[in-house]
Amino acid sequence: MSDKVRHKPAWWKNTYFWLAAMLLVIGLIGLPFIGGEDSIRDPGQRRESGLAPMYLIASLVMLVNGWISHTLTMRHYEESQSGD
Repeated sequence: MSDKVRHKPAWWKNTYFWLAAMLLVIGLIGLPFIGGEDSIRDPGQRRESGLAPMYLIASLVMLVNGWISHTLTMRHYEESQSGD
């Protein structure tokens, strides 16, 4: 292996967390008392009810993906550091 110094992984560099944050913001904007579903609907998209909750659930899924991904990355980092 190379002598390159490995830096501890930062959670904020994980794209899943950024996607979760963006989906959360979009989902909150789509709530009825803020902007409504028309504010987040794509042009030409079929009209469906429950669009904002779909974004909020997707945000939760991305958050869980980020947590799992970061946990595994940290575990791999710690194993590689103890193996040196």
